[in-house]
Order: sequence, then C-alpha cells, then structure tokens
Amino acid sequence: MDKALYVAMTGARASLQAQGTVSHNLANVDTVGFKAALANTEAFKIQGKGYPSRIDALHVDQGFDRSQGHQQVTGNPLDVSLQQDRWLAVQSPDGSEAYTRNGELALTANGQLVTANGHAVLDEGGAPMTIPPHQAMEIGSDGNISIIPQGEGPQTMAIVGKMKVVDAPADRLTRRADGLMRNTITDPAQAFAVATGKTINSGMLEGSNVDAAGALVEMIQLQRQFEMQVKIIKNGDDNAQSANSMLRLNG
Repeated sequence: MDKALYVAMTGARASLQAQGTVSHNLANVDTVGFKAALANTEAFKIQGKGYPSRIDALHVDQGFDRSQGHQQVTGNPLDVSLQQDRWLAVQSPDGSEAYTRNGELALTANGQLVTANGHAVLDEGGAPMTIPPHQAMEIGSDGNISIIPQGEGPQTMAIVGKMKVVDAPADRLTRRADGLMRNTITDPAQAFAVATGKTINSGMLEGSNVDAAGALVEMIQLQRQFEMQVKIIKNGDDNAQSANSMLRLNG
C-alpha cells in the first residue's frame, strides 16, 4: 500500500511545483519581453537498497518559450523591440553582464540609459551607457544611438554610442531569480557574439508571450490532478486503518 501512497505523494508535490511555474507565468502576462517558463514532470526511479519499486515524480525545468510576443507600436523613441533570438545586454545587480528582451528604456537624471527595472544598458564595450544632454534622440535599427545636442540644429545629429545586442541561442540561456538571463557557459571564450545588421525596431515594444487562456486551463488541470492525488493518499490511509482494525479483531 505504501507504494501507492508514495507515488501519489510525489505526484502531488510535482503538481504543486508545476502550479508555481504557471502562476509565475500568469503574474508576468503583462511584463514587456517576458518569456514563459516551461516545465514538465518526469518519472525518476529511486536508487538504493529497498527502493527499486519507488518511482519519484520529478518536476523538471525545461527553460523558456523562445517565441516572440505580440508587437505593440508606442511611438516612444526610447522603446525598442528586439529581433528573434537577439538580447539586450544589461548590467545585473551583482555587476555582471546579463540579458533581457525588455526594451522599455528610460534615461536617469544623470543621463544613464536604463531599462524599466533600472538595469543599466551596456554599450558594445560592456560599459554602462550615458547619453549627453540633448534636445532629440534616436535609436537606429542597428542599435546606434544618435542625438541632436541642446541648442543645435538637425544637421548636428551624431552617433554617441551603440547598445550591445547579442545573438543568444535559447539553449545557452538560463533565467535567474532577478528575472534576467545569463549565459550558461561562464568561459569568456564562449561569450555570445555581438549581433550585426538590423537588431531592433525602434518605437515598439514586445509583449509577453504567455498564453493567458492556456495558462488558466493548465492551472485548472493541475489543481484537479493535485486533488485526485490527495484523495488517493486519503483513501490509502483509510484502507490501512481498516486493515489494522481487522487485524486487531482477528487477533
């Protein structure tokens, strides 16, 4: 009987963990550039003496959905939407290089270019970008940033820097707790290549690629699975108590 209880218990645990993944996706349905987390449940045979009959239901992180979200035209010159598999390099809270597709940019009071979450945007040299005082600013499709200095005419527009945009295969990216992506290979020789050509669309934002309706249906299914597994555990416990009562009566 304990075999059934064990399978139901590990299944219930995996269902709860899967609900956590789906809840995280639903919480970010309106987050710019968010990529839905993927997960699955696999059977994992327990190793060791006395455990060959035990099968663990294991919740497995399978990365994220790399498909593009819907494109929203904003007209804001500081908004950018990245091309497929292109990622914007930013400075993470610990100072290391990280990557995001959240192109909702802003300028701080001292002219530093940052994301909506306050992460500094890096230039192609890997340094945080600071934009000089200006009366107009434009971000080109190749990531070059041009400005018209304060008090000057349109003919004075000049490039003042270029955002670092990289080509990053999905299987080389992992998401950390801060929501930013990192290269799974820390060897500097395996750093992502800087993207060339058209890398962004200016005046646009990429929405989250979370399918809200699908996620809600999945949440309902997971909840029903959890309830079924808990019921199996309860029935198993009731059966065990009934068997013990019969043994006492027969004894």
